[in-house]
Amino acid sequence: KMTVTDSFGLAIYGLKEGHLSDTLLHRSKRMILDTLGVGLLGTTSSVFSKVVQYSKLYNAHNTSSVWGNTAHTLSPQYAAFANGVAIHSMDFDDTWHPATHPSGAVLPALLALVETFPKKSRPSGLDLLLAFNVGIEVQGRLMRFSKEASNIPKRFHPPAVVGTMGSAAATAKLLGLDSTRSREALAIAASYAGAPMANAATSTKPLHIGNAARQGMEASFLAVLGLEGNQQILDLDYGFGAYYSDYSPSVLPHLSNYKWVLEDQNVAVKRFPAHLGMHFMADAAAGVRAKVLAKYDYLPIDKINKVTLRVPNSRYINRQFPASEHEARHSFQFNACTAFLDGSVSVSSFSQSKIHRTDLLDLLQKTHIENPPENQANFDTMYCEIELEMLDKETFIERCNTFYGHWRRPLSREDLLKKFKSNASAILPMEAVEAIIETVDNLEKVNDCSELISLLQVKESQKQSMNMTSW
Repeated sequence: KMTVTDSFGLAIYGLKEGHLSDTLLHRSKRMILDTLGVGLLGTTSSVFSKVVQYSKLYNAHNTSSVWGNTAHTLSPQYAAFANGVAIHSMDFDDTWHPATHPSGAVLPALLALVETFPKKSRPSGLDLLLAFNVGIEVQGRLMRFSKEASNIPKRFHPPAVVGTMGSAAATAKLLGLDSTRSREALAIAASYAGAPMANAATSTKPLHIGNAARQGMEASFLAVLGLEGNQQILDLDYGFGAYYSDYSPSVLPHLSNYKWVLEDQNVAVKRFPAHLGMHFMADAAAGVRAKVLAKYDYLPIDKINKVTLRVPNSRYINRQFPASEHEARHSFQFNACTAFLDGSVSVSSFSQSKIHRTDLLDLLQKTHIENPPENQANFDTMYCEIELEMLDKETFIERCNTFYGHWRRPLSREDLLKKFKSNASAILPMEAVEAIIETVDNLEKVNDCSELISLLQVKESQKQSMNMTSW
């Protein structure tokens, strides 16, 4: 009898380029481009600087590139770690349903691994796309074995659980492991998995993505060397099922009529760097701002008596007075009041000066949370509603059920490119930014995907040119 674990090993080994549909290629290339952009911007974060400094302790003969303008190289595992941290450093990376950040755990591991191949046998762009989609697919399949996984998490941060498995699957695919060693890579990765939700809204949370990328790659390297784990790791409630209270696994479909999860379930792409729930809240607050302006022609902040936010009950995103950028990215109250005052939320909204400005703090003081019982903590079904009560008892109400960028309302290509260019051009010259877009657009035609990696670091000649431009 086929076990669930065996079926995953067979799928990792057996899925081929011919299984990639046009929809899958379109969606995964959008995910890759967005992930590269947020990762490049994330190289400006303090947590990225700290992990690069730490990772330099681990010298290696074979090295892979650290993205951005550092010109650093690290061992492949720690390059994957550092770049993964950059991707999640601002909570700007994609989000899926059931809830996880799928791309950040997979892409940095694959790009770091590419550089370990001999120059004459580097993987192609199509090889990269296939391995990337295998890593995404394994995450999607594992989350569908639990109804609990569909909700905003309470115990484990999903990328640290399924992301580690996705990285192992993706790197096993790129390394060409057979079904048995692919299965072992998953078993090994399961012993690396897991990180508590208590570290959400702290500078430690980005490490969850970096560790998933690094440890999944390590699991595949150890599988290559013959390390073995439990052959039924995905079948057992005390195996991978230990992460879910309602784990119910099933064998994957036969490859002859395989349907990828990403074909049925698109990802959400964020317009600003914060927890996905904040995007519902920001759109609702911007809508109520428009109604107030239509009445008053200005924002009568001094006439507001009370602000009520009706949101799902999720304690780690209920923060009335966030003290740091990481807490602000996980605060319904902060994002509602920011969007109301400014009309939108942006990268600059999370600076210390913006977090602690007087008009914002005054509005936060008037802001209250309600948790309607029907409004469940689930990114597919939740809503955010804001009600402003004025001193004269007049009220303004706006609700958001689906924000722009959600999988039901995907960003247009124009807006996806606008986000990428804004993020990447903070680090790279525009010539490189445009070249990355063209390369990702045509990735399935690229013979050597290290061409993409070479565009992710600022060269010395480019630094001089950028410095002269800045003068």
